[in-house]
Amino acid sequence: MMDRPERNEYVPFSMRIKAFLWDYVFILAYLLVVFGFSFFAQPLLLPLFRESPFSAEMTGFFLITLPVSLYFAINEGVYLHATWGKRKMGILVRDKRGLPVGLGRSLFRTALKFAPWELAHFTIWHMILPSTYSEEFISFLLITDYGLISIYLISPFYNKKKRTLYDCLAGTAVGYKE
Repeated sequence: MMDRPERNEYVPFSMRIKAFLWDYVFILAYLLVVFGFSFFAQPLLLPLFRESPFSAEMTGFFLITLPVSLYFAINEGVYLHATWGKRKMGILVRDKRGLPVGLGRSLFRTALKFAPWELAHFTIWHMILPSTYSEEFISFLLITDYGLISIYLISPFYNKKKRTLYDCLAGTAVGYKE
């Protein structure tokens, strides 16, 4: 029989990845809905993706990034302090003292977590559509984005609480459900 982890134990990064993959089932389902909607709304949406990098990014943000971010923030900050994937894995988001996080901290954590994703969108739209930013600046942003993603991925391996950089900045940790 397996011993139940204690409240103060922190979960391995591999378990967090598995939880995210479970959550991705919901994300993919949502993306299918957006794809279906965009098929019918193409005359309205297509100009927004061609007008400028700003309008393309904002359209993508409101259609995809914001709803996905709210899924994480609301589930981790209000509902059961865990997304569906985290609940399946028996883990949840807590503050540094082991207490549930509120919506404000969860929104902050989620914004930090998805910042590289949004920076990538910003950069890609400025690479695809005519932009006022120089190629050097766009390259710098792309390198910064890859650096940030790399730090997010390796940071849990370099601290005993297995916290990502965004968890450290938000004052949160992912722990086992009691």
